[in-house]
Amino acid sequence: MNTQNKKHLVKTSLFASKAPLEWAIVNNGTLYTAQIPIDDTGAVVAGGIEAQTRQTLNNLVHTLECAGESLDSVLQVLIYVTDREYLKTVNSVYAEYFNAPYPNRAAMVVAGLAREEMLVEFVVYAAASQPE
Repeated sequence: MNTQNKKHLVKTSLFASKAPLEWAIVNNGTLYTAQIPIDDTGAVVAGGIEAQTRQTLNNLVHTLECAGESLDSVLQVLIYVTDREYLKTVNSVYAEYFNAPYPNRAAMVVAGLAREEMLVEFVVYAAASQPE
């Protein structure tokens, strides 16, 4: 069996969702993850778009570290916000976390996210080492 193409779970200490999902999966050298602004109790953090963006990015950093990777491994980020005005704040916080050369990126303004109180969500693709 070719283990190169076998997906594996990245174990994190993020809140265990009741939804049928994993916080991160690695397959064929790519880590796939979606991150939301929840704390360790599963609650969406208060404090508006800046606090939610920081929590989302902190959850991403944690997930990458659990996979033995860092923000330097991130290849592409898809950013979803519920208001176009939020993009300026998201960009400002994002720039505190990432360094040039920046990941490829797209930003979308959507009518809403899975949880009504969520203002932002990131879908991220990163380079990742396969387990031995």
